[in-house]
Formats: sequence, C-alpha cells, structure tokens
Amino acid sequence: MTSRFTELAVDCRDPERLAAFWCEVLDFKVIDRSESKVEIGAWVPTVEDVRARQMPPTLLFVQVPEGKIVKNRLHLDVSPIDGSTDDEVARLIGLGATKTDVDQGSDRNWVVMADPEGNEFDVLRTLAPQNLYTPRVARSRLRTPNHSRSNSQIS
Repeated sequence: MTSRFTELAVDCRDPERLAAFWCEVLDFKVIDRSESKVEIGAWVPTVEDVRARQMPPTLLFVQVPEGKIVKNRLHLDVSPIDGSTDDEVARLIGLGATKTDVDQGSDRNWVVMADPEGNEFDVLRTLAPQNLYTPRVARSRLRTPNHSRSNSQIS
C-alpha cells in the first residue's frame, strides 16, 4: 500500500491573500476555491495522474479563526530561477514578505523570510545561469551541510 504527497495545507486567516501571495512567488495558479479555502498549484491534479506517479503537491490555504502563534515546524524552501537571491528577496519584500530571524546565524547562505501572515520560508541560492546575474558569492550547494535548524529553535 502506498500514499502520495498531494497537497500541503496551510492554516491561515485570509486564504485569498496568502494564495495570491504564493501564486506570485511560485508562478502558480488558483485551481480550486470555496468559501474558506483556496488551492493553488502548477498543474490541475487528476486522480489518474496522482495514481500513476508522484506529482508536485499543491498548496491548500484553509481559513482558521486563530493567527500564527509560534515558529513553524515545517517550512517551504524556494530557489530563484531567473535572477539573484538578493533580487528575489527584494521582489518578495515587494509582494509583502519580510525578512525574519529564527536564530539562523549570519553565516548561512540562505535568507529566512515570512509571508504576509508570518509563516517562515527560506530563499535558497539562485538556480539561474550565472550569465543572467552577478552573484556576490559563488555557491556550489543550495545550503551549507547544516541545513536543518536546531531543536532549540523550534517552539
């Protein structure tokens, strides 16, 4: 017996606002919506496709009455594909994200940010060809070997 990872549900106060933010970040489209939830993705899932092979999961924003209280135990990592990491961070700030500190330290090669409702996510190194931008530091990996955050950083 096998299961598939089909969607990642995100509790939030305003599903429309977060869906719009993440559609801009990831170049996703709204694929389903109802009164209290919005689902976005890069494709419209069908049962046949999902049963045949693992497909990229969708994001499902579900309205809940309470706001975010503590640091997320699960977060998304995003990698720019057509510009520098710094350019992508600036673009995301323009969309409503903020830089945030989760005690990650200054020696990390990724940027921790929060979406408009405070959900943390990381912007990793760019995947764009180097001739499209001038990198500050050449990096050979998405992250340093210590990718995970320590348990003391998880509330």
